Amino acid sequence: TEVAVGKLSGAVGNYAHTPPEVEKFVCDKLGLKPDSLSTQVIARDRVAAYFSALALFASVVEAIAVELRHLQRTELSEVREGFTAGQKGSSAMPHKRNPISGENLTGLARLLRSMVIPALEDCALWHERDISHSSVERVIAPDANILADYMLGRLQKLLSGLEVFPQQMQRNLDRLHGVIYSQKVLLALVEGGCSRDEAYEIVQQNALKALDEETPFLGLLKSDPRVAKALSPDSLDVLFEPQSYFGHLDYLYEKVLKNEC
Repeated sequence: TEVAVGKLSGAVGNYAHTPPEVEKFVCDKLGLKPDSLSTQVIARDRVAAYFSALALFASVVEAIAVELRHLQRTELSEVREGFTAGQKGSSAMPHKRNPISGENLTGLARLLRSMVIPALEDCALWHERDISHSSVERVIAPDANILADYMLGRLQKLLSGLEVFPQQMQRNLDRLHGVIYSQKVLLALVEGGCSRDEAYEIVQQNALKALDEETPFLGLLKSDPRVAKALSPDSLDVLFEPQSYFGHLDYLYEKVLKNEC
């Protein structure tokens, strides 16, 4: 909305030959608001703000693409871009299925963000009006908008064809031997009477041992006499129930879909 303004205020913006009523009438017909203060042109900070918004859009798209690229790495393999029959991944390594769309979107985001700098430099016009901005905007305006539209379409296609592997996600979690519950154990130990420093030391020692020796974190805690003074075996079992992490998912989805943030 910041860029959706118009002006018919004359050569220097003082309505010398055209009254403000004409400007308002024309802008209303075009679905625009009259610019609050214009010279011969509308101040280019409005245009710069628009390109900045496109740059933020590009960064959000890139953030999604980069996350999916990481999740597709061989050692994670939690998701995978859709592949069509006969499609090639690596030309040299036939077994690979490269995240082509994710990589493409990452590169395009860099390109779209690069168009913000010339838009910002357009803000400083000589005596409020020269045409140095015109040559820039004739290039970046169509290019940036077409690029943003293409990125959105490619992201939509990527997400709609995304393959997700819950079993691999579970295997990756299992490789951590339960240390993902360390925060819950820490808080429970504090509630059970341990000082926070003592609780932190207990949890850290057992968590690192679980990873180093590839042994269940829960078992180490149950065999630690320091833990037994504060928590019973049954209370420890409750802390390791994954369902506790999903209790507010409906609320999160509802908040996002209602755009309350």
